[in-house]
Amino acid sequence: MMWNVFLSIRYFLAKRKAGIISFINVISVLGVALGVASLIIVLSVMNGFDREVQSKIIGTYAQLMILKNGGIASPGALSARVRSLPGVRAVAGFVTGQAVLRNKDSVTGVLLKGIDTEKESEVTEVLSFMDTDASALDGDTMVLGSELMEAMDIRAGDTVELIVPYSLLDLEKSRFKVIGSFTSGRYDYDANIAVVDIATAQSLYRMKDAVTGVAVRLEDGRKIQEMKSRLQSMTGYPYIVKSWMDLDRNLVSALALEKKLMFIILGIIVVVACFNITSSLIMMVMEKTRDIGILKAIGANSWGVRSVFFLEGFFIGAFGVAVGGAGGIFIANRVDRIAEFIKRMTGYELFPNDVYYFSEIPVRVSPADVCVIITFAILLALAAGLYPAWKASRLDPVEAIRYE
Repeated sequence: MMWNVFLSIRYFLAKRKAGIISFINVISVLGVALGVASLIIVLSVMNGFDREVQSKIIGTYAQLMILKNGGIASPGALSARVRSLPGVRAVAGFVTGQAVLRNKDSVTGVLLKGIDTEKESEVTEVLSFMDTDASALDGDTMVLGSELMEAMDIRAGDTVELIVPYSLLDLEKSRFKVIGSFTSGRYDYDANIAVVDIATAQSLYRMKDAVTGVAVRLEDGRKIQEMKSRLQSMTGYPYIVKSWMDLDRNLVSALALEKKLMFIILGIIVVVACFNITSSLIMMVMEKTRDIGILKAIGANSWGVRSVFFLEGFFIGAFGVAVGGAGGIFIANRVDRIAEFIKRMTGYELFPNDVYYFSEIPVRVSPADVCVIITFAILLALAAGLYPAWKASRLDPVEAIRYE
């Protein structure tokens, strides 16, 4: 019983006597396409932001960090205990603290990070973010964030002064040679971080052999919360275990909330387009009253008539989804180029890196999200055809052809 499918396709492709119906069909298809494309593009950018936030935070710090107020006095023993746990790939101690950087007349606060140059690459990507060999870090050398160097007019080879204030009268001052830059791609990190070797940081903060914390990298990054709980139970008070999500909780939560809100807001475009589908189908039922009457008179049942217009709504929605899906994926993979083109043409920067923290627009097209969007749009298109199809099936064949 394929006559209803063929008839639906014929109605979908045929020109209407009333041009307004064809126009509404076009608007419906474009509305669905626009909604689907917008959802794919926006959610892909949001996914890209999620991925970049995670990679930048983990790249600069670690998946998990074990901290203690006042520092960890015996990092070797703690590191050995943590390293012995199943699922732990690597551990490394680190030192962080606030300091003041001065170059000529420029003074700014920085976050000083002391790293173990032999182990840091096992837990973070800090060494890969540096444009110089980490082995060159020693007692009087440092690496500065690229944005920080630009803001303070510092070049590789310059000597700067670092001040660690303990009180108004107790200042630890040291001079360092800048041997390279640190570029993570996240603006707030590159504008604030200074990197030295761990022994130098321990000396500056008068920590002897203690460290601020121990960074941990796992075999499976999906088990962060589970391992966080295990480490907290194992170490107990006064140790505090933090994950990368805890470091930028507000940003991570905001991105998750924005993704949900964007789906809802842009999904309304698809809903409106589906109302247009309903309108065009109702008008089509009115136009095809005689056809419906003839079909019923020659033996077509209500289900068959209903399926013709139900499938018509599906074809309109499916065509819009296909156009929008292809267009959305195409544009999403070229968002950065489009933004760069707009910047060249107008001088307006869509994603300023000092606002969004990234040097380029991050995009990740998620197959799962695309499937959800397509399923959502198709279901709405099917729902849009329910009432017109039911209305068509309820027509009395005698009344339908009485005046024809």
